[in-house]
Amino acid sequence: MPKNVGCVAASLMALGCLALAAQQRDLKPIGVEDLLSASTDPARWLTVGGNLSGQRHTSASQITPKNVASLSPRWVFQTEVPGFLGRGLETTPLAADGVLYVTGNVNQAWALDARTGRPIWSYKRALPDNFAASVCCGPVNRGFAMLGDRLFLGTLDGHLVALERKTGAVAWDVEVGTLKDANPITMAPLVVRNNMVIVGVAGSDFATRGYIDAYDARTGARLWRFHTIPLPGEPGGETWPNRDVAARGGGGLWITGTYDPDLDIVYFGIGNPNPRYYGKDREGDNLYTCALVALDAATGALRWHFQFTPHDLHDWDAAQVPILGEVPIGGSVRKVVMVANRNSFFYTLDRATGRLLVGRPFTDNTNWAKELDGRGRPIVLDQVGTPEKCLQEQHGGTTLAPPSFDPQRRLFFVTAHETCATYESRPPTPPIVLGRRVPDGGPRRVPGREQFAALRAIDPATGARLWEHRYRPYPSDIPLDLTGGILSTSTGLVFTGDNDGWFYAFDSQTGKELWKFQVGAQVWGTAPISYMLDGRQWVVTTAGLTITAFSLTENAPSAR
Repeated sequence: MPKNVGCVAASLMALGCLALAAQQRDLKPIGVEDLLSASTDPARWLTVGGNLSGQRHTSASQITPKNVASLSPRWVFQTEVPGFLGRGLETTPLAADGVLYVTGNVNQAWALDARTGRPIWSYKRALPDNFAASVCCGPVNRGFAMLGDRLFLGTLDGHLVALERKTGAVAWDVEVGTLKDANPITMAPLVVRNNMVIVGVAGSDFATRGYIDAYDARTGARLWRFHTIPLPGEPGGETWPNRDVAARGGGGLWITGTYDPDLDIVYFGIGNPNPRYYGKDREGDNLYTCALVALDAATGALRWHFQFTPHDLHDWDAAQVPILGEVPIGGSVRKVVMVANRNSFFYTLDRATGRLLVGRPFTDNTNWAKELDGRGRPIVLDQVGTPEKCLQEQHGGTTLAPPSFDPQRRLFFVTAHETCATYESRPPTPPIVLGRRVPDGGPRRVPGREQFAALRAIDPATGARLWEHRYRPYPSDIPLDLTGGILSTSTGLVFTGDNDGWFYAFDSQTGKELWKFQVGAQVWGTAPISYMLDGRQWVVTTAGLTITAFSLTENAPSAR
């Protein structure tokens, strides 16, 4: 049963409890208009991407390249979350009215005092003992959505739960998917107009059929469903050989999409087909896997799609954040959606039509396809690779670490991977059972070849790489641990972390390292946030199973 723990005398002083209770009474309801204007409000971080465009950019201006060297840790919150498969927290905290809202890996959540890290309330939903067998790559959760006086949480057992912001009490709880069908929820939900909460189910590594749902934020009633794998007779159904194969074709979702209120379109990147590496029984492009779908927010109807990797054989799904922005291209400023895709190509697309405007590799290792044709389809050279001309391994050119877009400088920042592997494809052993994992081969790293991750800055108008910071390389016999996502700031900083436990600040124009701090655990799978509180700018990051908050020391140089 769900469990809520309020202000507990054993852990908090009585006066502290009273202060926190008073703080909770002052919480202001969050409207959709607040979400839409979030990018101009430095005091809040209201969505997983900072705003509904997913830019992960803050307008807070107290921390600058001149004073960032004075940044220091102020508090640390240690979650009560067991580690699974070496993965730490991948959550993005939300910040509003002096409170942080944080989710944990196994159906847990907390409200924290944003000044001290002191817990205000906690929530936990029980899971069956064997739940990890139905969750692809380790239990994780990537955060809340917020609207009105409520928070919205997806759970590993496939539920969407609405919690009261002030207490953590459950307002409603609906079943979106089940563990039996391998339909956990790991993404943060997305709130859009008309009191709508949108969420998708993960599970592409299992025999399943993905979907995106919309729910009424007030009641939990389901409003629409979009299946990411079309059946015969549906648009796109001709890209699958038959109904049985399509019904287990994958197409899960595990990264939050974005929203354009003017077009009333939501954008989601869709996961890989299933089986991942064996494609002979699923001939065709296999829509809408490895694609970006643009859905009518009111109805869930497909407006357009763009498939990055037709008939994928490498687990290079499209579950990367589709960032919305405005970019000068061809003599005019275009409203675009930008994606640094797992297949190692960077794309700038027209936001209304999905038309390709820019398509260019952002990694050096693109031996599978060096260029795109006029429609944006990759011109495939090799699907298997050789030791001499190897391919990126299954994590591709980038994966779950969220990128950032600086709308002032019009720079796109991404964590890129350079790896070297060959691929083996083998038929799955029958029968293929719905809801079960499907082993079918995979990549093998080439011995003796160095692999590394790098922070890269890209010009989205051309796809050109402007600068990079390379992290420590790893030999081929050690897995490339994934590095952190990115926060950019209005003052020209880029914050991120690496798999050696370093948390950095870089100059966004040049890539010069300006500051770093050892947080004691791997920073990966999520990105920092920033908010203003009591005249002070805070930067908060996860590291392993902890959350650390930084601000300037009192004697730091002026922001001017």
